[in-house]
Amino acid sequence: MKNYIKSLLILGLVASCNTNASKETVLEEAEKPVEGIVYEEYQGEEPTKPEETEIYEPVPPRVTLSKRGIPSDAIVLFDGSSLDNWISTLDSTAAKWTINDDNSMTVANKTGDIQTKQNFGSVQLHIEWRSPAEVQGENQSRGNSGIFLNNLYEVQVLDNNDNPTYVNGQVASIYKQHIPLAMASSETGDWNVYDIIYHAPEFNDDGAKIKSGTLTVIHNGVLVQDHVEIKGTTPYIGWPKNPAHGRGPLRLQDHGDNSRVSYRNIWVREL
Repeated sequence: MKNYIKSLLILGLVASCNTNASKETVLEEAEKPVEGIVYEEYQGEEPTKPEETEIYEPVPPRVTLSKRGIPSDAIVLFDGSSLDNWISTLDSTAAKWTINDDNSMTVANKTGDIQTKQNFGSVQLHIEWRSPAEVQGENQSRGNSGIFLNNLYEVQVLDNNDNPTYVNGQVASIYKQHIPLAMASSETGDWNVYDIIYHAPEFNDDGAKIKSGTLTVIHNGVLVQDHVEIKGTTPYIGWPKNPAHGRGPLRLQDHGDNSRVSYRNIWVREL
């Protein structure tokens, strides 16, 4: 019995030592500096008054919305009245797509892509599109068009309803690069809304890319591309390429297979 009690006492002492050692280890770890992001503006002596961390300038400009929901600082690229802001990508002549009575425009088959006369860098883009109610074709030949940022990077437009295709080329994909997080399409023949945030890539004086561009896409109110990296151009065949570039036009695609996609209410805010 004495030996048994003696053993319990020894085990208790060992456990106590281990517990103390563990506490000391935790304290030592807590005292080590944590490496991570350092914000220069938050270095130095800790503020002791609320006003020491209050900033009053610059005051952000006030932006209001029109009855149609268009921000007051937006550039309206198409409101249904004319195609004056657009030209043919093929030869820079007047855009040949069809303007409709409902203030939309429709791809005129095999007339080619159209693009804005104005060039843009980083933008917030609002654009609405609709596939035709009458279903024709399948896979990539049904309601296919595309929205090219900087004339180079495509956000896919496609009627995917009951029409499976390769997922990195489905509706709201960054073509051949990023699969959307969800498929949020309206019914075939109904209007879809894309709200797109595009940050252009950056290049050094030698033409090398030093910072990738990014795209965020909200489709009918659903986040489907979350600040994804643009790896380069979005070709049908081949790897993405990274040619040095500055500002460029917004381009809308004529897929050439009687896609009959329509667009309306297009505006951008330069970022």
